[in-house]
Amino acid sequence: MFPKWFDSWNSENPTNVFGPAILVGALGGAVFVAALLVTWGDPFYDEFDQTGPRGTGMQIAALSSTVDPTIADYYTEEPYPREEGEPLASEIYENVQVLGGVSEGNFLRLMNAITIWVSPDEGCAYCHAGADEGNYADDDLYTKAVARRMIQMTQYINEDYIGHVQANAEVGVNCNTCHRGQPVPTNVWFRIDPVTDATAGWASVQNRATIQSQSTSLPSDALYRYLYEDNVIAVHDLESRVAGSPSDPGFPTVQDTERTYSLMNYFANSLGVNCVFCHNSRAFYDGAQVTPQWATASLGIYMAQDLNNIFLEPLGPVYPPERLGPVYADAPKAACATCHKGYNKPMQGLNAIADWPELASTEPPVYE
Repeated sequence: MFPKWFDSWNSENPTNVFGPAILVGALGGAVFVAALLVTWGDPFYDEFDQTGPRGTGMQIAALSSTVDPTIADYYTEEPYPREEGEPLASEIYENVQVLGGVSEGNFLRLMNAITIWVSPDEGCAYCHAGADEGNYADDDLYTKAVARRMIQMTQYINEDYIGHVQANAEVGVNCNTCHRGQPVPTNVWFRIDPVTDATAGWASVQNRATIQSQSTSLPSDALYRYLYEDNVIAVHDLESRVAGSPSDPGFPTVQDTERTYSLMNYFANSLGVNCVFCHNSRAFYDGAQVTPQWATASLGIYMAQDLNNIFLEPLGPVYPPERLGPVYADAPKAACATCHKGYNKPMQGLNAIADWPELASTEPPVYE
């Protein structure tokens, strides 16, 4: 193909073409990859939400990166305009103690929704023993008494804890927020301490993996001490030497610190966040450096204490034995995960009261 003199010269003056070829190929490949990154973006990049000042590492994985699968099954229906002269539920049905001021059509609409949210498989008979015979008035089943109290609790949350359930937008809560199509919500809890029979005191509440301790060796009584009882949530002290004795009333102990860690770990798992969602990690102790979410979470603590003491624990005598706790036979109680299910916002911020004004307030709704 080439002249003989050219082939002869090449044979006498050999040249290594592989090195330059590899270099050119590598440079070309790098340029190609750079062009892809510029035009399409980094496929391995994780989205983050900034929770505090830049440069402090206060960021968490994007809260919207995963979708709550239960939202796809959420049932809602707009209220019906009240027809002129339409009677109220209390004027037609017997023994309507909570929703008597609701118009008949919307009363039935809400009852249907509660059935779908709470007992889709069991139907109306889950709360009304005589549903098949058309008798809805009797209180023969404990589930009806519990459901009535839960409706009152939902109205109470939406009225008295607006600062928590409407911190960012009007969303509120309804029955589906906790139940998600199940008669018993997931992530309810009972008091289980002591967790060992062979020890007493400090060791009796920890060093055994439990649901309450989030499968760690931390104390398993944090939910009871902080979301039922009203104890101070804090580390024991910032100083290495503190005057006083753990036997002194109100003296903050090292175990109180461990109990606080147990609760904070529970918070993080319940909301799918980390510490810097609420705290500035450079100064956990400084209330002046917390994020706005800290105030929302703090109000949530008071709300959980209220719900457990006012509504949930007093239902203990109503429940059958199989629904009570394994150690103290106490009623099932609520905490952060009961509503949040591992997400920063329950149902990821879906407005739970827009179509359900009957649950947003104890006052009878005014239908347009």
